[in-house]
Amino acid sequence: MTSRRYILVLFASLLAGALFGADRAPKPNIVFFFIDDLGWTDLGFMGSKYYESPHIDKLAKDGMVFMNAYANAPNCAPSRACLMSGKYSPRHGVYTVGNSDRGLSKHRKLIPIKNTTHLAKEFVTMGEALQHGGYVTATMGKWHLGDDPTTQGFDVNVAGKSWGSPSGGGYHSPYKYPNLENKEKGEYLTDRLGVEACKFIETNKDKPFFLYLTHYAVHTPIQAKPELKKKYQSKKPTERHKNPAYAAMIESTDDSVGAVLATLSRLELADDTLVIFFSDNGGHGGVTSNAPLRGSKGMLYEGGIREPMIVKWPGVTKPGSICRENVIGIDLYPTLLEATGSPSPKGYELDGVSIAPLLRNAEAKLSRKAIHWHFPAYLQGYTARHGHFRTTPAAATRMGDWKLIEFFEDGVLELYNTAKDLSETNNLAKENPEKAQELHAAMLAWRKAVKAPFPTELNPEYASGNAVPSPNKPKRRKKKGDKKKP
Repeated sequence: MTSRRYILVLFASLLAGALFGADRAPKPNIVFFFIDDLGWTDLGFMGSKYYESPHIDKLAKDGMVFMNAYANAPNCAPSRACLMSGKYSPRHGVYTVGNSDRGLSKHRKLIPIKNTTHLAKEFVTMGEALQHGGYVTATMGKWHLGDDPTTQGFDVNVAGKSWGSPSGGGYHSPYKYPNLENKEKGEYLTDRLGVEACKFIETNKDKPFFLYLTHYAVHTPIQAKPELKKKYQSKKPTERHKNPAYAAMIESTDDSVGAVLATLSRLELADDTLVIFFSDNGGHGGVTSNAPLRGSKGMLYEGGIREPMIVKWPGVTKPGSICRENVIGIDLYPTLLEATGSPSPKGYELDGVSIAPLLRNAEAKLSRKAIHWHFPAYLQGYTARHGHFRTTPAAATRMGDWKLIEFFEDGVLELYNTAKDLSETNNLAKENPEKAQELHAAMLAWRKAVKAPFPTELNPEYASGNAVPSPNKPKRRKKKGDKKKP
């Protein structure tokens, strides 16, 4: 290490000590549990009376719970791209999973913005920034941003690739993942990832480490360990939560979290480890209920983007505290840089803000005006209540207790006071046009600042929901003997 580099690292460490207490280790270990498709109320500490999550519930008691924590997108890949890059979706172009023109063309009024499926190497990931800050880094489980996370900031990769859900046999072996292969029948993927995470901690207990345990669970396919599924089949369901296989998947995820936390305690690392628990988007509407939130995965209503979130940092966060400030996924990158004393990548702009003030004081306020979502894509519906689409191209802005959604197909604005109307049932846009205009102006200013593209081109195959000939394609002339369609 050069003398200049040494001085910079030493200064960063001293700064971290000043911010979080001189008696704290300047480089805490980091364990980041990132769960897939876990809904806001899918845990015991968030109110579920059917799903069981004792280890996560204890983590909530020992740490700080964020009641207004948001994913950056309503589905997997864009949420993860934002988290890892520290940038809003328009900066990197990952807006959805796969194609942006999902659903039947005849039902799509607009030509959506084309989607990027991988996070480009030009973006400095959270893993790369922490590597440069002196951390050994590992990702275990779902990556979904490219073929190989070891080229984007991770020293160790277990089971991470470009795919977004379990491959091959799903959650049960035999399966073959990068650096994780099992030809024997019956091993459960969620359990195995927990075991690998504990091995990583054991191996690296004497150096600062960043463990990104990003479970495939509880994403579809809904596959559980038979004995756990049987347990929930005999348990009385509730009105909102009633799927025994999904409940068993949550318990397996909780067991994995518990195993990692127990390893930290056994190795006497718990007091020097910052733990984050978060989800990438809302619960799958065909599997669980996100009520009282409206909507589900794939929607910009609260059920698609509001997530359970816990941060535990002994000596910094107050056990059992609750924070109600609005936070979003991109905030975690600058937070970890500040908490670890790691330098921000030179010339690299982060869109989020550090939530360090909130970790020290749950009643603190962040200085920013609003948080935003941009989803210029279509997602087909998967339940009858969705209709053709879970969402058409749309954007959203939250400012304080207020939230505005703009739907690009027709320019409709929906305004909700989330403090008084958690379920987003009362659109106040016409009743309170001044507030709607205030949020819309903030949205438009942000959209201009990040150069967010939004769809304006009409789809020639759409006409009030019916297919019509393209203006660039000649109509087929009727031939003698043609039969009329029923």
